[in-house]
Amino acid sequence: MIPVNEPLLDGNEKRYLAECIETGWISSEGPFVERFEHGMAARMGRRHAVAVCNGSMALDAAVAALGIGPGDEVILPSFTIVSCAAAVVRAGATPVVVDSDPLTWNMRPDEVAARVTARTRAIMVVHIYGLPCEMAPLLEVAGRHGLAIIEDAAEMHGQTWRGRPCGSFGAISTFSFYPNKHVTTGEGGMLLTDDDALAERLRRLRNLAFAPPRRFVHEELGWNLRMSNLQAALGCAQLERLDEFVRRKRAMGARYDARLRGTPGLQLPLPRTDDAENIYWVYGLVLDDDVPFDADEAMRRLARRGVGCRPFFWPMHEQPVFRRMGLFAGERLPAAERLARRGFYVPSGLALGEAQIDAVAEAVRATLAEA
Repeated sequence: MIPVNEPLLDGNEKRYLAECIETGWISSEGPFVERFEHGMAARMGRRHAVAVCNGSMALDAAVAALGIGPGDEVILPSFTIVSCAAAVVRAGATPVVVDSDPLTWNMRPDEVAARVTARTRAIMVVHIYGLPCEMAPLLEVAGRHGLAIIEDAAEMHGQTWRGRPCGSFGAISTFSFYPNKHVTTGEGGMLLTDDDALAERLRRLRNLAFAPPRRFVHEELGWNLRMSNLQAALGCAQLERLDEFVRRKRAMGARYDARLRGTPGLQLPLPRTDDAENIYWVYGLVLDDDVPFDADEAMRRLARRGVGCRPFFWPMHEQPVFRRMGLFAGERLPAAERLARRGFYVPSGLALGEAQIDAVAEAVRATLAEA
């Protein structure tokens, strides 16, 4: 079986981890945490970076730090991971979802503009799979209405929009370092901001809301979101190679493109837009409507050929947990719904070899030929 993802850990990871063990610095107090934060902030052109335990909780902390709560609305794409809407719901606010562009798979700025109300407090911009969102109209809408942007750049390590780093656009931007990301710490996340007060609030929320004058006397509730020195050591080693990893991913995408271009019944990811070149966080495929099976069946058939796959995101407006809460009643977002049912991604990890890419492409072609 060719796995859907396998990280590449053949740089300084072992050396830095050994240093953690030899010095005894394995908790969140160790020096690699601050080093990783400084490295991410410098890479994204940010004043502050705050390392946390995972990307999902980074979103929760971002929403809380901005003071978003009951009565507020946050606009976000329906086609995204559940963490995005969950952070809004857990804060007591209301998620308002928009549809996706069927080619880039990112949120549609025109729909964002149409859904702003007097209750809207923020736009959660989520860059999907390899191409960044169209930022110019989103920034214009946010500026015109005085809205905060929460930028989820979890899948965009090393990506830029018109030369500006993804992760530099939001009042708060977030990253994830799960093993399938370009930079991994196993589990982990990061919040970035240029606002000194927001950065201090994020650091406080990360650490159980400890505050002067007395450590164990609390004025508010925070979380234990701390990243360990061990995780940060991995992150430092990975961040050193981010440019190499981006080049590698783009080469992988180009190889898949060359071997799958022209396959009947198959939509490939866009290699580029006017604003950015795809970094292929994952290599996604969308089945044409005339293919007589859906993505789930395609993945089952590919598994029988020894290829690991994963489905695309399931839309927020169709999530049972949110429907039971009375959210998204009557919502129909055709592009998001189609992507969820017709889309999946094939092995895309950094450790994937050229022969494996060729084997995956052959399996995909054979599976589509069965149609």
